[in-house]
Amino acid sequence: MAGYRRILVPVDGSETSNKALVAALNLARDMGSTVRLLHSIDELAMVSGLEDSGYVMQVARDYGAKTLEDGLAVARAAGVDADTHLIELPGQRVGEAVAAEAKAWEADLIVVGTHGRKGIGRVLLGSGAEQVIRNAPVPVLVIRGGPGVD
Repeated sequence: MAGYRRILVPVDGSETSNKALVAALNLARDMGSTVRLLHSIDELAMVSGLEDSGYVMQVARDYGAKTLEDGLAVARAAGVDADTHLIELPGQRVGEAVAAEAKAWEADLIVVGTHGRKGIGRVLLGSGAEQVIRNAPVPVLVIRGGPGVD
């Protein structure tokens, strides 16, 4: 297996995202890698049609910061060198945001969780993991969520 020095992990606080984080941390610990946790906020998706968009964006920022803080605590407990990055990219899809961060940070691998949506749920909600795979400039390790995973 190739040596991955820098592993990028998009996190959203879901159980599936947490599984991907644990997998990335195990890999990083085994390889002596650095991990970057990434949380992306799409301002247009958050505020479209909402009257009090400033409040909604602050709630999204607070949630993102807390999600990253929690993930960083898990990384530190695992003994893995890690940092975080919260990004706001209006109108940019998650796959594009992750790809841009992977390029900018010079990641060697992206580890992402998938919710495993099928049928109409996938059509309506899309697949964040699929977007990441399509746009990624580096290999992507996809960790599948199990039954009952959000």
